Amino acid sequence: MEIIIAALVAGATAAAKDTAGQAVKDAYKGLKDLIKNKFAEHGKEKDRNLVDDHEEKLDSEAFKALLKEEFAKVGIDKDDKIIEKAQQIMKEEDPEGASTGKYDLRGAKGVQVGNQNTQTNTFS
Repeated sequence: MEIIIAALVAGATAAAKDTAGQAVKDAYKGLKDLIKNKFAEHGKEKDRNLVDDHEEKLDSEAFKALLKEEFAKVGIDKDDKIIEKAQQIMKEEDPEGASTGKYDLRGAKGVQVGNQNTQTNTFS
């Protein structure tokens, strides 16, 4: 889930800049479209524009928590196409991090994206 939220924040930030590359803008739009479609697939039409309607709040921790909750309800964090699109944005926005595998989460469990995080996992 973290990479999707991080990609939304990075995409919105980049898209707002005149200097943002078209690849980032296209990937960001593609990610939002995939998310909208996922909500629609689950009959949650009212949530389709959740990101678009509140783009200015994407950096807010409270709004991120709301997104995580709503995204989990429809399985956005388990959709391979959405995860791949999020990874694409992060590769464009942080090529150095991407080159070290920071955003390649295939087969990962208990992942956090970002720096200086703390996490404790117990897997059985």
